Amino acid sequence: MKNNNYRFQRVAIKVGSNVLTQKDGTLDLYRINALVEQIALLHKAGVEIILISSGAVASGRSVIKAKGKLDAVSARQLFSAVGQAKLINHYYELFQKHDIACGQVLTTKESLGTRRHYLNQKNCISVMLENKVIPILNENDTISVTELMFTDNDELSGMAAAMMHAEALIILSNIDGIYNGNPNDPSSEVIRKVYPEKDDLERYIQAERSSFGRGGMLTKTNIASKVAKEGISVFIANGKKDDILPDLLQKNSTALCTEFVAAKERVSNMKKWLAHSEGFAKGEIHINTCAEEALLSSKAASLLPVGVTKVSGEFEKDDIVRVINSKGESIGLGRVRYDSSKSAELAGKHGKKPLIHYDYLYLE
Repeated sequence: MKNNNYRFQRVAIKVGSNVLTQKDGTLDLYRINALVEQIALLHKAGVEIILISSGAVASGRSVIKAKGKLDAVSARQLFSAVGQAKLINHYYELFQKHDIACGQVLTTKESLGTRRHYLNQKNCISVMLENKVIPILNENDTISVTELMFTDNDELSGMAAAMMHAEALIILSNIDGIYNGNPNDPSSEVIRKVYPEKDDLERYIQAERSSFGRGGMLTKTNIASKVAKEGISVFIANGKKDDILPDLLQKNSTALCTEFVAAKERVSNMKKWLAHSEGFAKGEIHINTCAEEALLSSKAASLLPVGVTKVSGEFEKDDIVRVINSKGESIGLGRVRYDSSKSAELAGKHGKKPLIHYDYLYLE
């Protein structure tokens, strides 16, 4: 039943490492408890919560001293194996105090790369929500390797929000939002609203990454922009502020944050999956100017073989491929109808079925 107290029914909440850890790298138990209390309040009011929580690696680093010098991947595997158990145990015990069950969902970028695995993951989380269990997602760093990692949990949260049809994504960091200058400069102010395809924020973004996480504000901005274009409201806010979550979700909220305003048109489930599948592309379909103009026009258009100039890479039927324009720029992603050999054979020919149907094409 839809709640009347808050403006969204289903919300994905991403909590960054800098929110959950103290300066020395140990878990900030006070902050975790405060966030659990806020989530419990929303949960009992009928808001469905999908929690994406960082903090495992930082948590493990604070309790174990590695023997010898470890490479980056091995260090992540070791610290996350120890830290994830510690982190989820804290969540479990804190939610139990509110008579709420939570469950752990560990995933990898690779496991979301095929449509079947993607839908299996979606089904798992859906069943948890139906049974009033709060899913707690994190990347499974114990088996992830460099080329298959998410950029960070901001990327995972964007995919989770799209996959689960969330109405909003809240990204909690340790600052109030995106500033129009250096956050440490008293004259800088938080940019309150960002509109799809109207605002270029890169000139404002500080390039530094977070102390204990892999991401930074540039990653958050890129993910937020993409998710907002899919029709999902995105908020970047300060997770260390008391009651930040219920304050953000109140109708007519005035909570300090940066809001990426959702596009009015929500995209299809298939296009959402494609939008977050950049790392899974197996090859490239190069097209001419006429084909590009047709695809980018206001009319729905599929990619026909006649507009294809070159096929690169090896891929199978139903794999994801990049669509490349005549300037060598990527303009989208699509699920291809034929394998690479058949696609190359059809390139440039008239009167053939689309290589990528409109329903399976996402334009960037």
